[in-house]
Amino acid sequence: MRRHVEVVLDFVCVHSYLGFTRFLRAVEEHRRTGGEVVVRFAPFQLRPQASPGGEPLFEVHERERGAAVAREIAESTFGAEDGLRVDLRRAIFTNTFDAHRLLAAASEQDRGEEMAERLFRAYFTDGLNIADPHTLEALADDVGVAPPTGGADSLRAELDRVRSLGVEMPPVFRFDHGRAVSGSSDVARFLAELAEAA
Repeated sequence: MRRHVEVVLDFVCVHSYLGFTRFLRAVEEHRRTGGEVVVRFAPFQLRPQASPGGEPLFEVHERERGAAVAREIAESTFGAEDGLRVDLRRAIFTNTFDAHRLLAAASEQDRGEEMAERLFRAYFTDGLNIADPHTLEALADDVGVAPPTGGADSLRAELDRVRSLGVEMPPVFRFDHGRAVSGSSDVARFLAELAEAA
């Protein structure tokens, strides 16, 4: 029997990256034991007004929270225990609309999980502007998907739908048994939800 999970995330949200990484590890374990999981991605934009031109995340934090807090955030080892390389000093804060559009296209080509992981890594590890068209084209090529040629209207409709669900902060993992897990939960919790759905 197939399990269906809707995953609400944004690529500039570090908790989305960590939560998705742990969720995906649970999914892979569930599949290894014979389970089936269908993942459907739902977009969320923390800052829909952010410029696609990008700005160093450190400068955003410095302006909004002060230099001391910006340094503390930049020097954090968030995600290290889960094997992630999160370099917040290199990250380029940007608009994620077209990144979500690429993920939607990849999902239609059955490569959504790989594309989501690559987009997160591009932002948090590689220091790439994931709103730049050439960057997105290269990332699509990395994963082996055809980049989108449209989809803006359907993405806006999806963003509206997610807001109508009352989601205020990603990540949210909505299981087909009716429960949802918010935030960067642990692998065991995700495994338990997948098992209960079965």
